[in-house]
Amino acid sequence: MDGLYAGSFAYALGAHKRHVRESAGAGLLRSAPEDLESAGFRWHHLCGPDETAYDLARAAVAEIAERGELGHIDAIVYATCLPAEWPHANGPIRDVKDLMDFPAGRLQAEFGLSRAIVVGLHQQACTGMLGALRLAGALLSTEPQWRRVLCVTADRFPAGAFYEQAYNLISDGAAACVVGRDRAPCRLLTVHQISNGGLARAGDDETVGTYFAYTHRLVREAAARVGTAPSALDWVVTQNTHEKAWQILARLLEIDHDRVWSPSLPDAGHVISADVIVNLSALLASGKLQSGQRVALVMAGFGLNWQAAVLEVAQP
Repeated sequence: MDGLYAGSFAYALGAHKRHVRESAGAGLLRSAPEDLESAGFRWHHLCGPDETAYDLARAAVAEIAERGELGHIDAIVYATCLPAEWPHANGPIRDVKDLMDFPAGRLQAEFGLSRAIVVGLHQQACTGMLGALRLAGALLSTEPQWRRVLCVTADRFPAGAFYEQAYNLISDGAAACVVGRDRAPCRLLTVHQISNGGLARAGDDETVGTYFAYTHRLVREAAARVGTAPSALDWVVTQNTHEKAWQILARLLEIDHDRVWSPSLPDAGHVISADVIVNLSALLASGKLQSGQRVALVMAGFGLNWQAAVLEVAQP
């Protein structure tokens, strides 16, 4: 991924902010609210009845456009965990196109990105945004005339669904960024993925049981791809999961826990594939980053999938 950068990070959350206890009272959680609070969760964001995953994606991309950073786009990589927002049919589906949805194409049309191709990515679960970064890098490597790829992820749970997965409080949300050849805040050094399809139907306990071993391996292998060790990483930006998880992993990986960054955990919960961008945006805005520092973005998701991207803070 020599000469590639990532920037123009943006995100959008569901319109309704609820406390974990309110959602528990509404029957939207499996765990007791006290258990989720002990994990660090407090609030999460839910879409309104008429708010779709596409609305969230559009809001994230619109933020990039409003900042004047969208410009020419050669491809859109759209990642989602959930299938299309299917209609609530009263009878059997006769025409299968009623089950099809093309949000990347809709974004292309709505934002006038007429020369962009579209690619959908939907089998990497919560790691999909990092998979989109990897696919963007691969596309740019094989298309030398291309300069910029828009990466988007968006998901919202259907009405009545539990807003909890693998003991994590979930928010509806979206994120977007641009990977390209033009200088941006971060150089994209590598993206590494591990998949274990034998655990595709793992339950919550099996998912938690595999988390530490695979995440430990993932971070070690991702760091090795850029010629370093986990302990030499300057920052680790994580998804919003149980706050004790990375206290344990930091010790195992010999990483100073003060360099593990997930400040949106209490306010936003786990935003499916978007919370790593929410947390990275906060780190970029914090003033803590210095040129040349290396930042690992780490995500785990159903499937089961684990992905990590390593970025380097670019020179101003």
